[in-house]
Amino acid sequence: MIDLRPLIEENRGGRATGLPCFCTANEHVLRAILALAATSGFPTVIEATCNQVNQQGGYTGMTPDVFVAWLGELARDEGVPIERLILGGDHLGPNPWRGERASVAMDKARELVRRYAAAGFRKIHLDASMPCGGESPLGFAQIAERTAELCAVAESHAPDPSALVYVIGTEVPIPGGETEEPDALDVTSVARFDDTVETHREAFSAKGLDAAWSRIVSVVTQPGVDFSHSSIHPFEPDAAAPLRDAIDALPGLTFEAHSTDYQPTDALRALVENRFFFLKVGPELTFRFREAVFALANIEADMAGWLLDSPSALLDVIEARMTDNPEHWQDYYRGEPGRVRMLRRFSYSDRVRYYWNDDDVADRKSVV
Repeated sequence: MIDLRPLIEENRGGRATGLPCFCTANEHVLRAILALAATSGFPTVIEATCNQVNQQGGYTGMTPDVFVAWLGELARDEGVPIERLILGGDHLGPNPWRGERASVAMDKARELVRRYAAAGFRKIHLDASMPCGGESPLGFAQIAERTAELCAVAESHAPDPSALVYVIGTEVPIPGGETEEPDALDVTSVARFDDTVETHREAFSAKGLDAAWSRIVSVVTQPGVDFSHSSIHPFEPDAAAPLRDAIDALPGLTFEAHSTDYQPTDALRALVENRFFFLKVGPELTFRFREAVFALANIEADMAGWLLDSPSALLDVIEARMTDNPEHWQDYYRGEPGRVRMLRRFSYSDRVRYYWNDDDVADRKSVV
């Protein structure tokens, strides 16, 4: 079992040490990641979100135990010992059911966490920050209390609770990405960071979770990085310096940065140097996959009627399936029809990723 503590201490000691967290359920992308893991020898963090994988199947159709078994098969195919993988659950909480009454949503969130913990996920990001069923925005103490409830479930149902590590906090876009084009980003203030840590510490202590508290390794904060449909906000180290100084006073803790997709290499290094140990990446992985597949489809189209009699027409099929089934993008893309069509295909948020497993798309993709 991989022990993260030595790596975390390297990070806190000023070395540029960090771990990318690959959040995707795309088989082709995962195989590429695992092939790299087989040669690099480095620990590899593979994550699933509450929307991707849950007790109802999520948008992948997989429950946590099914996802773990499937990933294990892929790892064996690529020659990666499963012990070298760290499985993470992201935004585990009531988000998929936030339209329901809080009591119902939290019951489902507890079942979600139970299933993830029992399936062998070790890195658990607990996120109970969202109002449910028309609630007013939640305060720090209420979020922390609900988070502690979920932590107690994980501790009770993990095969080895001592192997769990926790991430708290949620100063990031909702799971799935931005729904608007942000003009500017506010770096998490030291006051908000301190309030997050202290209210969670108190809530965990009140529930007798002191052992679990000792295994909190990271706090999600907003370092000032994000991407929207058509723009990227690069990391600016000076703006995050107060946060870096604040966490240095708290032994054993690091930051987790979400939405680090599309950041240049120097920005990623600067993030790690400023105590952002976990760097989450998701849509960029399938965005790059989409670029490759679309390029092949365009080559194929140029060959039609010359070297190829029956092209797949993959781009047309994807467009048709996305317009016929808009639930994965219609809340994100707005504007004139031409702009929406462009965003469907090329936006950084990559809503195409939800359609690769569609039967019609999968059939045409295999031809390309």
